[in-house]
Amino acid sequence: MVSTKWGGFAARAALLVSSRLSGRADQATSVANTLSAVKTLQVWYSEQTGLWETTGWWNSANCLTVLADWALADRAGASSVNVPKIMATTFSNAQTSGGLLTTTKNLSDEGMPTSHYNFHRDELLFHNNSKRSALEARGFSGFLNEFYDDEGWWALAWIRSWDVTKQPEYLDMAERIFEDMKNGTDGTCGGGIWWSKEKRYKNAIANELYLSVSASLANRIPTKKAYYLAIAQEQWTWFQKSGMINSQNLINDGLTFLPDGITCVNNNLQTWSYNQGVILGGLVELARATGDRSLLDKAVAIAQAALSKLADEKGIIHEIDRCEPNCGDDGAQFKGVFVRNLRYLARALDGRRPAGRDTYGFEKVIDVNAESIWTNDRNERGELGVTWAGPVEGGPETGGRGPTAGSHSSAMDVLVADIVGGGW
Repeated sequence: MVSTKWGGFAARAALLVSSRLSGRADQATSVANTLSAVKTLQVWYSEQTGLWETTGWWNSANCLTVLADWALADRAGASSVNVPKIMATTFSNAQTSGGLLTTTKNLSDEGMPTSHYNFHRDELLFHNNSKRSALEARGFSGFLNEFYDDEGWWALAWIRSWDVTKQPEYLDMAERIFEDMKNGTDGTCGGGIWWSKEKRYKNAIANELYLSVSASLANRIPTKKAYYLAIAQEQWTWFQKSGMINSQNLINDGLTFLPDGITCVNNNLQTWSYNQGVILGGLVELARATGDRSLLDKAVAIAQAALSKLADEKGIIHEIDRCEPNCGDDGAQFKGVFVRNLRYLARALDGRRPAGRDTYGFEKVIDVNAESIWTNDRNERGELGVTWAGPVEGGPETGGRGPTAGSHSSAMDVLVADIVGGGW
């Protein structure tokens, strides 16, 4: 269990503010470290597929998103790595699978999803002229597959890529993905979007992504703002009433049916870190679109509750029930998603606090975790693992299989968040 001896997150934040880690790298060093991490991430990148090896389909969307966020924070570094070219390569190559791949996902008893990618070898033989091997056929046409949450990750990746490049095809793609997601909504459980196209489970992550994508598009396409904003507002109204936000302001994994087969209630499955994260970014975008700053108050309450659950006595963030270092490919991505969206919230709150004051302690948490990752969770190849307190998995101390593009990009979300804050 995560220690609670500080008596709640407010007390922890105060302690963090007063106990800055000694020897904290200056901003220039942080920028250089993040550039080094980007170059390590790209060792896993395949130009042929436009994806990152050692991790899954939706994880690659998150690899692209962290590169986009980094490019917005460090234009010079992004130019040296040529992030726009990476975006263009992924855009053209990752969606040319020829329909040879399908996705299935399983939930553990605790609600941890595991993604499996299934190659159809008969179809591979039929499409032999394309000369795409099973290893190469890793993508999905139009960035659409069987799961609406996967689609949401890619929609956000292309929205952030548009933020960097202003290439219209990226925003067009996000719109097309969103329209497919919209097909997954109905009145079951009173509203919301299903997790998959089988329509058997309504969960938090798919619904948070649907909110975030719709609100993000409302802020970027003035001619369609009313359309996207109406959907985002309806989605947030439903989400608040859905039951997924529990009495502690934490978000459980999803909904389940009561015996009547009609009424949906919180299923009390795990409060994974990414479920506490995506909602923050969605509320930031919705607050921006509406001008309703009270939405940020709700985001703050969720963020504080999440940190009380996730952060240890030193402020280092751990996944629920300490699955580290064996969180699987999906779970290895979760914490970075949380911190990325915590950073979006922290930046949105800048205008609400006296200059130089970290009112809620969010920036300090990012700072402390960035320092720990670089000091304790990096191997000799510069790869970053899932256990941000260290040691990096793969050695005899942990028994983990070693860092992947998923765990590395997740930790990179923290490094990027830290340089955006300029050392706070």
